[in-house]
Amino acid sequence: MGSVDLSVQVGSLTLANPVLTASGTFGYGIEFCDYFNVADLGGISTKGLSLEPRDGNPPPRICETSAGMLNAIGLANVGVEAFCRDKLPQLRERGITVVVNVFATSVEDFEKLATRLDRETGIAALELNVSCPNVDHGGIEFGRDPAAAARVTAAVVAVTKLPVWVKMSPEAPDLRAVARACQNAGAQALSAINTVRGLAIDADTWRPRLANRTGGLSGPALKPIALRIVWELSHYVDIPIVGIGGIASGRDAVEFLLAGATAVQVGTASFADPLAAKHVCDELSAYCAERGITPRDLVGQLKG
Repeated sequence: MGSVDLSVQVGSLTLANPVLTASGTFGYGIEFCDYFNVADLGGISTKGLSLEPRDGNPPPRICETSAGMLNAIGLANVGVEAFCRDKLPQLRERGITVVVNVFATSVEDFEKLATRLDRETGIAALELNVSCPNVDHGGIEFGRDPAAAARVTAAVVAVTKLPVWVKMSPEAPDLRAVARACQNAGAQALSAINTVRGLAIDADTWRPRLANRTGGLSGPALKPIALRIVWELSHYVDIPIVGIGGIASGRDAVEFLLAGATAVQVGTASFADPLAAKHVCDELSAYCAERGITPRDLVGQLKG
């Protein structure tokens, strides 16, 4: 990574560098360890965890679009107990900084997840998924309403010593109000943004290309929307923002930092290149080294 000090502070958590992977795009992190040393990243955000295992939505549940990807996975996951038993020890052994993304359909279940994970070592933070658009109950509904998002955030903060991040929905009627409510409820950071609902149609069969009909749009098409939201939120809240949406290069990461993000998450790019997050980190390091600056010098410095 060179001699540049890439470290950043996200709430009470110090990251070695500002590049993480996005939930749902990097498995549980272990799957990528054959490609590079995942511990070299600032961290990973795990596949979203629920109290019980979930099969998710029926296939087909991923399709490419002209500028990205639609997914309707439906939060398929092994469940929190299997994660703590089978996945977390391997992540801990490898020295990977782990942000655990959690999902529930009630405030009580969010509390149970946080309480369970609080007993484990090797977890750096919790990321509350209150914004998933691809499940029938809960999910995005929490992230649309400031009061509901605040209730979830406050409930989790009350039962864990871990830093709490909240993942923002771009479809909230007033996202700034949701962000402020989460900050006031004790969130240490905001992850922005989750996917935007989209539809793909097969012109030959006249049917949706996803069994779920709609799915979450991610990839390059999402980047201008995500940049705008990060920029807006950075002027409205006082806690760090972790930028997400179409990041595939070091220069993409620089743009998010300039817009006001403190760190970034690489998502869809990892589907095309398992080394994508490493490349983003290496390129960001080179960009800073060439200019004699650190990532911290870039945060919020958009001109004009």
